Amino acid sequence: MIEINVKTTKAQQFVNITGDVVKMVADSGVKDGEVMVYVPHTTAGVTINESADPDVVRDIIATLDKLIPVRGDYHHAEGNSHAHIKSSLMGCSQRIIISDGRLVLGTWQGIFFCEFDGPRSRRVYISVTGK
Repeated sequence: MIEINVKTTKAQQFVNITGDVVKMVADSGVKDGEVMVYVPHTTAGVTINESADPDVVRDIIATLDKLIPVRGDYHHAEGNSHAHIKSSLMGCSQRIIISDGRLVLGTWQGIFFCEFDGPRSRRVYISVTGK
């Protein structure tokens, strides 16, 4: 298992970590298997989506804000309930198949760390298994 650090600069931000995951898979030497990307934070997540057009990420964040606004009728004392809810919707992990030493992702897909309570320094764990 490898830990990478992600430093976010905005309250809500998606950081493309595909390159980090690709490097970990290459360094592992695994040709066929899978990689697990795990975020151990309750106000952040990880998702796979289009990485070619940055407007897609902007649209996802804007839509999440409409569905789950920063200010709402929340009871959590820390004032970041919106971030917990968004994290739960995105999820804290993704599994990606490795075939012939490469991630099996669609042409436009990328792996994104999702920050909902930043800016912060965060950890992401990457585990590669296979042969």
